[in-house]
Amino acid sequence: MLWRNKKISASFITGATLIWVLFEWLNYHFLTLLCFAVVLGMIAQFVWSNASGVFSRSSSEVPRLDLPAELFQNIGVAVGFQVNQALGFLQDVACGGNLKQFLMVVVSLWAAAVIGSWCNFLTVLYVGFIAAHTLPVLYERYEDQVDGFVYQVLGQLQHNYRKLDSGFLSKIPKGSLKGKKHE
Repeated sequence: MLWRNKKISASFITGATLIWVLFEWLNYHFLTLLCFAVVLGMIAQFVWSNASGVFSRSSSEVPRLDLPAELFQNIGVAVGFQVNQALGFLQDVACGGNLKQFLMVVVSLWAAAVIGSWCNFLTVLYVGFIAAHTLPVLYERYEDQVDGFVYQVLGQLQHNYRKLDSGFLSKIPKGSLKGKKHE
């Protein structure tokens, strides 16, 4: 990730860019590419199995492609675990009573929704992938400047939050979340 091996990092970014160009610019769809790949595989197997008769050689066995069922089970379990963990975090934030954390999560989700309305999901994934491969390197190289800028922005955000809290949020009455007993 930190470009220690430049060939591997460059190949990952090149592969991601190629996939993004295929889907986004050339308007290919995943199902179309999957069907083309299966057709090419079938053509290769057909030629392999029938070419032995043309060249008067003994027929060779075409290797079978079998994916293990455990692979798909492990993927399902991993995805389910991550989804449950995210839902648990969101529920903890919603019920935790920490207003600052709640507002940060709500604003983050709102910002993600706005960004998502500007472009499609594949572009968001591509930008995230490229950022994950380039930002750590840039941070490592320019750590002092980035830290100074981040501390300045955080200070400004805290100042604005204090103004919002003293002017508006502190005037909201805080009640108990427990229900009253009705007799």
